[in-house]
Amino acid sequence: MRYLGPAALTAASLVLLLATDQAVVGMPTAGPAAAPARVLARTVPGLAPGPARDPARAPGPALDPVFDPAPAAQQLPAQAAPVVAHQAAALTEGRTAAGAPPVRLRRRLLADPLRSRREPLPAEVFTGAGFDACSAPPVETMRAWWGTSPYGAVGIYTSGRQRACGQSRLTADWVREVREMGWQLIPTHVGRQAPCMAAGGKTQRIDPAQAVQQGREEAAEAVRAVQGLGLRVGTPVYLDVEAYPRGDSACSQAVMDFAVGWTQALHGAGFRSGFYSSTNSGVADLAAAARAGSGPLPDAVWYANWDDRATTTDGAGRLGDDLWADHARIHQHHGNAQESYGGAALAVDRNQVDGPVAR
Repeated sequence: MRYLGPAALTAASLVLLLATDQAVVGMPTAGPAAAPARVLARTVPGLAPGPARDPARAPGPALDPVFDPAPAAQQLPAQAAPVVAHQAAALTEGRTAAGAPPVRLRRRLLADPLRSRREPLPAEVFTGAGFDACSAPPVETMRAWWGTSPYGAVGIYTSGRQRACGQSRLTADWVREVREMGWQLIPTHVGRQAPCMAAGGKTQRIDPAQAVQQGREEAAEAVRAVQGLGLRVGTPVYLDVEAYPRGDSACSQAVMDFAVGWTQALHGAGFRSGFYSSTNSGVADLAAAARAGSGPLPDAVWYANWDDRATTTDGAGRLGDDLWADHARIHQHHGNAQESYGGAALAVDRNQVDGPVAR
């Protein structure tokens, strides 16, 4: 993919204050033909929470189980890389086991604090290319990459007891300095993982009997962290749920209950909720939870599908046009890439962003 240089990007990089009510209007569509990486950042007074859905395609009765077929098998080329944030390639870890029964999800519906707010939460929406790295890069690297790389947003691991790397550089001063350069930030929390996740470095798992409360507790931790970094209300925090083998309904239900509790607590504190996972596990379950009528569900979805397609419009076959389609998606399309700009090298995951970022 060929990117435009900084001179071409300058005119396309702007911040607009919109007096809209519940949605962003006139945003460019992200996709392979969308040239500049730093396309647009907008401050939006009120972005509609949760997955936008067509009423004509609403799910059936509240407790009807949702049946989702097993995904087709896919393969990725082998990746050689240093320490990375994500434990496995997104397409290979989250397959439904051969012969496993279809996942059945019950509706989990809780009160959404956003519904009782007098005014909707503000939101900052960014459309363009972004990257995430295991540890917050040095300020000097961020300065070297600004204007020389195709990126305008960076994912940062702001909280969570199961982050893969140390974050000694991630301070309020770091946040202030990189934002002054123009970078948009994507805060991410790495906490408890799916009960059925394969054995690995992340040993703390969701307790199905306590999933909603555990989600609330980790949301409170995430809020303290982003506030300590100087980020404002309306900022999203993306819950990082690494890939897990799909086919165990109890495991999928626990992850979705956790996400509902997480979202409810973030909304109660005045922050937005995001959800990161593989398309073949967490994202597939999240789509099923939406169709089952669960809520409140995350406001934005960050889906990992390493297909090298820098687009958010197809949902990798898991997100239909009625789910998180209104500037509420990030697509992690390539993992563990070694890149160098301005004389500074990093190992990164590549993302196409069309969704809320830090305020």
